Amino acid sequence: MKGTRVLIGVSGGIAAYKVCEVVSTLAKSGVEVRAILTDAAQEFVTPLTFATLCRQAAFTDKDFWEASHGRPLHIQLAEWASVFAIAPLTANSLAKLAGGFADNLLTNTVLASQCPILLVPAMNTDMWEQPAVQRNWRDILTDGRYHGMSPGAGLLACDRVGAGRMAEPSEIVAHIESLLYTKGDRDLAGKRVLIGAGGTREHLDPVRFIGNPSTGKMGIALARAAQHRGATVTLVHSISGDLSLPGVRSIALTSAAEMRQGMLECFPDADLTVMAAAVADVKPTEYHSQKLPKRSLPDALALTAVPDIVAELGTLKQPHQKLIGFAAQTGDIVKPAWEKLRAKKLDVIAANPIDKIASGFGSNTNQAILINAAGKQVEIAPCSKLEMAHRLFDFALEG
Repeated sequence: MKGTRVLIGVSGGIAAYKVCEVVSTLAKSGVEVRAILTDAAQEFVTPLTFATLCRQAAFTDKDFWEASHGRPLHIQLAEWASVFAIAPLTANSLAKLAGGFADNLLTNTVLASQCPILLVPAMNTDMWEQPAVQRNWRDILTDGRYHGMSPGAGLLACDRVGAGRMAEPSEIVAHIESLLYTKGDRDLAGKRVLIGAGGTREHLDPVRFIGNPSTGKMGIALARAAQHRGATVTLVHSISGDLSLPGVRSIALTSAAEMRQGMLECFPDADLTVMAAAVADVKPTEYHSQKLPKRSLPDALALTAVPDIVAELGTLKQPHQKLIGFAAQTGDIVKPAWEKLRAKKLDVIAANPIDKIASGFGSNTNQAILINAAGKQVEIAPCSKLEMAHRLFDFALEG
């Protein structure tokens, strides 16, 4: 994201303090960040706080009316931004945007801008559920320039438990990163995307299992990217870590057999399926319902093969469906990935060099060689897993 430009609008809600983390994260990653604070926002967080985190001035309505900027400030900011995010978005600011009002620096800049705008509402549950607020939310999202992150549920600052909680800073940053990549394009709108993620566990007893280091981070990145591009997403994932995402249908499981059942149930409705899960190849032949004493552990563990899920999906694939797989490899990654693609009737495969630094299991970055059924190859240099997810979807959608 280095060198990109993000404008953050902050309106008057207690969740404004959480936006400091968003700004700090973006700035540390090399993004140029500027902030606009409404008068109400300054009752919660000062312009000095945002100016310090942005490494440059934060703007207020007082700045709006000064003559020292040359060209009008709202025009300068609107033309400067690649992405504009408003968080927290209050009921009052939402109503102004829905009605096309322009009575402060924030709303004037919105109307003068052409870039994608990310709206992140936060408010009391009763306020959020008011018919007028819901109508404004629906209406504004009919404008394709606006991208919404519906609030989650939880304990609010008013002690109410319910909807209205602002999206977490990490999710906001991820959505901004997607918008910087896609420029707001929703090329997966109307599509249903199925993602398999995480590593399965094949238990010997309630305590011991055969597993692998997969954390599901790549699967989460794929689900985020698909959702940000407009898709309806289902995530079938292992229980190794919190892999749930707001707005994504989530099916949690443990074993390869459960992964198979979840994927087969969801596959017929999917337009595009990505099998990023690290599924076990074998499992203990015998499962013990009680923990085995150490002295009773077998000297040799009898194993049996588990079903090959992605190969089974390949046999069921219909002409309108696309199936993408992953090949976690060491050494020569291309030849075994190409063989896997052909044997399992995949449309695209991502060959992952897991023996390289900051690549593969557990890392926040990844790299790969993408291969399609026609033999085309594209090398993806080390990048964030979210960027790699977008690059993979770009590659899959080409043909």
